[in-house]
Amino acid sequence: MSKTNKPALSLGPVYFLWNGPKWRDFYFRIADEADVAHVTLGETVCSKRQHFSEPHVAEVVERLEAAGKRVTFSTLAMVTLERESRYVRDLIRDSAHPVEANDLSALGLVKDRPHAIGPLVNVYNAATARLLAARGADNICLPPELPAGSILQILAAMPGFSFEIFAFGRMPLAISARCAHARSKGLTKDNCQFICGEEPDGLPLRTLDRQSFFVLNGVQTMSNSCAVLLDDLAPLVEAGLSRVRLSPQDCDMVAVAGVYRAVLDGRMDGAEAIAGLSSIYPGVRFSNGFLHQQEGAAWVSRGRNTAIGHG
Repeated sequence: MSKTNKPALSLGPVYFLWNGPKWRDFYFRIADEADVAHVTLGETVCSKRQHFSEPHVAEVVERLEAAGKRVTFSTLAMVTLERESRYVRDLIRDSAHPVEANDLSALGLVKDRPHAIGPLVNVYNAATARLLAARGADNICLPPELPAGSILQILAAMPGFSFEIFAFGRMPLAISARCAHARSKGLTKDNCQFICGEEPDGLPLRTLDRQSFFVLNGVQTMSNSCAVLLDDLAPLVEAGLSRVRLSPQDCDMVAVAGVYRAVLDGRMDGAEAIAGLSSIYPGVRFSNGFLHQQEGAAWVSRGRNTAIGHG
């Protein structure tokens, strides 16, 4: 790993429904112990969940900023109701913090104000990235399904711009106006009883022959596997990658951040890091297939990684 270009670690928003005290304490520990520079807060998946975290937002922001973290607020990934539209408008208008847009409808509201672009916005090429930058975006977290070759082309086309990659966590794949999570429990979205809170790391789905498939998280569909980009980072860092994003899972994210920081700083090799993550987040399959132009659930080990950056 390059000694002269060490990207910052960032923490994305919690996609899952955690109760208020758990959500608050998670960020308190991130503030006090995690070596991350940027933290994105806010409900991204389902507006019905907002009241769980809202009572704790002010104290979480204060704790994070006192620890030197830069705080950004995420917009909803899908706006279907007037109250949701009003929430996004109020967030963008009133927030003293930068906003990360995770839905294109938010871009008309941020106008020329500096803002970030989240991984749920489809930025697949440099032309799109340039357009968003021209409209005021100062950081873009690229979607997790991009292959390394595309990422390198985007980095090369916009040297000096802040790009981020989704490097740890279950990948957000789709979002719907309907709630399959509630439906799976015999409930409806309007009367969901916040059943998704029973699975703080998502509800695993299996095929008819019992093969692991996806994970449901309320209205969101996620990968069953956890994206882990570690051995894969060096070419992207050398090309100018600015940030490496960790997406919160129901595991020790402080320890996860420690592993990634050690790899980025050259204090830990990939094999040791993978072994460490396996103990921190046990029982979960890791994947990096999208980066290697394979199916997303695939795992490409370093020994087979002979063409990264050339596809």
